[in-house]
Amino acid sequence: MSSTTESQTDFQAFVRLAMDTARHAAETGAQVALSYFSKGLRPEIKDDRSPVTIADRETEAAIIAHIQSVFPSHSILGEESGYLNQESSSRWIIDPIDGTKGFIRGGGFWGSLVALEHKGEIVAGAVALPLQKKTYWAAKGLGCYRNGQKIMVSPIASLRDATLSLGEMNHLVRVAGQAPLCKLLTTVDSSRCYGDPGALMMVLDGLADAWLEAGVKPWDLAPSKVLIEEAGGRFSNFLGGSSLELGSAIVSNGHLHEEILSFLN
Repeated sequence: MSSTTESQTDFQAFVRLAMDTARHAAETGAQVALSYFSKGLRPEIKDDRSPVTIADRETEAAIIAHIQSVFPSHSILGEESGYLNQESSSRWIIDPIDGTKGFIRGGGFWGSLVALEHKGEIVAGAVALPLQKKTYWAAKGLGCYRNGQKIMVSPIASLRDATLSLGEMNHLVRVAGQAPLCKLLTTVDSSRCYGDPGALMMVLDGLADAWLEAGVKPWDLAPSKVLIEEAGGRFSNFLGGSSLELGSAIVSNGHLHEEILSFLN
């Protein structure tokens, strides 16, 4: 076996283990969060005006514990914990409860997000939505799965036939601009605004053909890139690049991506 083939085999084994770890970590975290759901938690307000509860912190601790049991030397970036061990070229990015506002108010579209960034590229990720009884996971070259079933994005190729799923509208209007966003919304066949990670999962489920989000942090977006690409779609920020640091995302079935970018730019 050549050294190149050995390297490819080693990488495939690495991302498969990372995918399984992301899946189990997300599911573990989601069950911790679920144990606090509908218990009238009193949130604290962080400096960025976002809420946080004991459920967020306990969920993140459970996710970190699972990751460290498999990859003890890896770096971790958690929404609530910040950085742990910044020396590794592999970095786990965690949002323990994406959609804390909805979680606090009894909504059903929140979930736990876990992704692995290796040498600057997201190579594995998972999202667990406990109230929906759904977990999504993917890894580079291995496909995208929902509860064990391989899934693919929709074939819709025209915006006039498309359904658009939206994140928080106030952020989208501020970042994209009211006029471009309104023009896009009046071009598509229909739009949905459930928010939280459930809005992204609509694209993976084929219930929507693109998802827009803006004004968020890297941990809100980290798993979406590998999930959508392995399901046959495309990810970019509003400028067309792949960086998560801009805090914006277009997640599409691929066919509509360039046209959506043209509306936003």
